[in-house]
Amino acid sequence: MITKRIIPCLDIRNGRVVKGVNFEGIQDVEDPVALAKFYNDSGADELVFYDITASFEGRGLFSDVLKNVASNIFIPLTVGGNINSLEDFDRVLKSGADKVSVNTGAIKNPSIIGEAAKKYGDQCVVLSMDVKREDGKFMIFAKGGRENTGIEAVQWAKKCTENGAGEIVVNSINTDGVKNGFDIEMLSAICDAVSVPVIASGGAGCMEDFKTLFRSVPGVDAGLAASIFHFGEVNIEDLKKYLIGEGIEMRI
Repeated sequence: MITKRIIPCLDIRNGRVVKGVNFEGIQDVEDPVALAKFYNDSGADELVFYDITASFEGRGLFSDVLKNVASNIFIPLTVGGNINSLEDFDRVLKSGADKVSVNTGAIKNPSIIGEAAKKYGDQCVVLSMDVKREDGKFMIFAKGGRENTGIEAVQWAKKCTENGAGEIVVNSINTDGVKNGFDIEMLSAICDAVSVPVIASGGAGCMEDFKTLFRSVPGVDAGLAASIFHFGEVNIEDLKKYLIGEGIEMRI
């Protein structure tokens, strides 16, 4: 059985880790380097680093913060934020990222996924999808959840993985920060449509939510969360021990 992964997420704004609810009401949390080191030492399998306002503000990602984070951890690091070109991929990878997450950039230029996969390998290309329910459909939103693109999420996931995306992060805007559990229906629909690893993001409020996730959607490879880890509500080592006790394979 393949082990499941637990992944904390650092949302970065102005060089600081922040967190909100439904992508709004952003509040300051911590210094990213200190928090990254904490997760590295606490049993996290990987770390995701999003510069959440880079696309909206139309600027480059915080390379200096990224380099400091990357040099202080020894677990895989996925990085995203205004990735629009192969030059952006190159810069982020040279700053210490193991994988590059592309979201709005792929919506603007879908060919970037295939080009990046060809140059750096599928395993380096992560499609990040901000998904919201609109009139009973799962729709892709851009620019930090501000703009409905009119693209249906399941078809987008299929298209991008066929073009070379080696992994998908599914961010549910409806459940983000609400702590009532992951969006099982949405995740099931996307996992049924693709054959690459899927990371579930948005909605974790307790250890039981991860158990429900992995049992209800066997195709999900990892659970990603932010606030419950940042504010000490759930300890990653304790979470893994709990999940192992529930018969879910984890790496300790």
